[in-house]
Amino acid sequence: VQLQASGGGLVQAGGSLKLSCAASGSAFWINTMSWYRQAPGKQRDMVAAITSGGREDYADSVKGRFTISRNNVENTVYLQMNNLKPEDTAVYYCHADGNVPVPATIKVRFVEAWGQGTLVTVSS
Repeated sequence: VQLQASGGGLVQAGGSLKLSCAASGSAFWINTMSWYRQAPGKQRDMVAAITSGGREDYADSVKGRFTISRNNVENTVYLQMNNLKPEDTAVYYCHADGNVPVPATIKVRFVEAWGQGTLVTVSS
């Protein structure tokens, strides 16, 4: 599967952006779709995640400002970012994970994929 992210850009503090990430190819195994971000010199951290059943999870720093959603039919995940702050500046990556059956066994194996990053810059 390939993940294609889009929607980044430059915005002033207090503004909004909406990121999109579409999965193409064989995506039947995807359970959780997430957004991560990485600021210069810092580690990549999870921002928000959503399962195929719709359960959402957010980093404390974005709760109440960001909303994650997904379209399971189109295998697309979105991140609506409101009230953006300069500290939200980072490269945002979409991520997908799930389990696929191991042929001829009853086991499954964990599979994940990363999209290319999209830069979000928030000016003060």
